[in-house]
Amino acid sequence: MRPSVARPLRWLANALLDVLTRRHVEGREHLPPGGPCIVVTNHLSFLDAVLLFSLVGSERLTGWAAEKWERDLFFGTFLRMGNAVFVQRGQVDRRALDRAVAWLRAGKIFGVAPEGTRSKNGGLGRSKPGVAYLAAAIDCPLVPIAHWGTESTMSSWLRLRRPRIEIRVGPPFRLPPPDPADRSGSLRRNADEVMCRLAALMPPRYHGVYAGHPRLEAFLAGSTS
Repeated sequence: MRPSVARPLRWLANALLDVLTRRHVEGREHLPPGGPCIVVTNHLSFLDAVLLFSLVGSERLTGWAAEKWERDLFFGTFLRMGNAVFVQRGQVDRRALDRAVAWLRAGKIFGVAPEGTRSKNGGLGRSKPGVAYLAAAIDCPLVPIAHWGTESTMSSWLRLRRPRIEIRVGPPFRLPPPDPADRSGSLRRNADEVMCRLAALMPPRYHGVYAGHPRLEAFLAGSTS
């Protein structure tokens, strides 16, 4: 995507969201000015990608998208315009992983919804290990962007109402390198660490499978050690 395309698309995303929703954003100062950087967010709605692009969209941003959208006339077109990396879900897609690593090594921003699929009940689901793999391959900061309210957009629009969307951007953080003696376990713990940092930005009803997790409790208590 060229800047001449990215800028109008970001303007359009913001204009549409301003008309169709009521947004409240906290923590804009934490939004990454550039890369390499991994932006992580929760997944509640088809609107999530638009929301992310409205905040950090540029020719330097891309992310994973489910392969089912690649041939979709409407969403596929916009995802391709946004440099999306289509990924085969339910398996380890090495090609998609390698493309994401190459993108980050080029000093750009990669967006990830670690759950890999949309939440069915609003609460956070278990993270896939892909985000931890990327962070292990590229030593770069991660920026958490938590949001809620997008799950009710369709029902609100059907009632001719503008849904309220809350967005909180947390400070950047880094994950520890995986333990060579327990790489799989380390990646699992790092993936859960990412989700706990997202959960700490959200109301308790969205904590999902991470409710009561020791790391989440530590963040809520004000300890990040």
